[in-house]
Amino acid sequence: MTDRLRVVVATAQTPANIEMLRAREPRLEVLFEPELLGPPSDNWMIRHERTTQEQSRFEALLDTADALFGVPDHSGRALARTVAANPGLRWVHTIPAGGGQQVRSAELDADALARIVFTTSAGVHAEPLAEFAVFGVLAGAKLLPYLWSAQIRHEWAPRRPMGLAPDMTVAVVGLGAIGRLTAAKLAGLGYRVVGVHRHHIDAEGVAQIYPVEKFAEVAATVDAIVLALPGTAQTERMLSREVLASIKPGASVVNIGRGSTIDEPALIEALSDGRVGFAALDVTAVEPLPGDSPLWDLPNVLVSPHTAAISTHEARLITELFARNATALLDGEPMANVVNTVEFY
Repeated sequence: MTDRLRVVVATAQTPANIEMLRAREPRLEVLFEPELLGPPSDNWMIRHERTTQEQSRFEALLDTADALFGVPDHSGRALARTVAANPGLRWVHTIPAGGGQQVRSAELDADALARIVFTTSAGVHAEPLAEFAVFGVLAGAKLLPYLWSAQIRHEWAPRRPMGLAPDMTVAVVGLGAIGRLTAAKLAGLGYRVVGVHRHHIDAEGVAQIYPVEKFAEVAATVDAIVLALPGTAQTERMLSREVLASIKPGASVVNIGRGSTIDEPALIEALSDGRVGFAALDVTAVEPLPGDSPLWDLPNVLVSPHTAAISTHEARLITELFARNATALLDGEPMANVVNTVEFY
């Protein structure tokens, strides 16, 4: 428990959100210099360019903080510099839900990881991501590639049967906040939903939960797979060549987690030969997706530029979450979304 907390805003924010933060937790001393951060943008991954003098001012400010609202420049290297220069730093809040990967990329030593609490914005993006997942499942079931390609050709294509929710089973892989909400929405539409997760949990609308080791067996029985996984060493290429070899022919794949969770070359092969009927990918292994990737041109792929999480409410919700966590830290209470600094999620 402490009386005051000096917070340096390290990523672009709106003045209105900063004023809301100050009002919600008056014990915060909030240092906000927008000219060093650039204008707020829906694309938080853009680094604001500073002059040498501005960079020195920015780093000097960071080095006085008890807490950071955002990872400087969303960069592991910048975070590592700040942690080394500021022994009084106690808390860093990452803007993305998968901010644990920013922490991992900083390659901090054990003392730093023990000294500083890292939190993420997990949960803020659950609603838009779950909606995109439902959209992806429906797009596959309702033959979006077939309809779109026929429309481009100005062709009144032959009628074909479309999938119906009560006849279909969807596997949601990863039952965190995003996966659970996705499962509930799909179940509400009449889909049978099963989960793949590391351990058994209560999840609304999920008929059965299978361990990760059973993923290939599950893939052989479902009509669509939704990946809602964090990017960790444990989840890397979880949708593997082996799983894709077992997949039910024509099944859809939707990824709203991290691109690293798919063996992308194996997925491209499966899409090319029709084993996977459709893929809706909000994330890819390399971002931005390289111009020579086959994913751009495959007719049964929808590429979204990592934008499915963004809504007009995002910045406000993240600020509200930060304010709640600041109150918890000041009062000595448990904080939300603390990063596991072993697996970094």
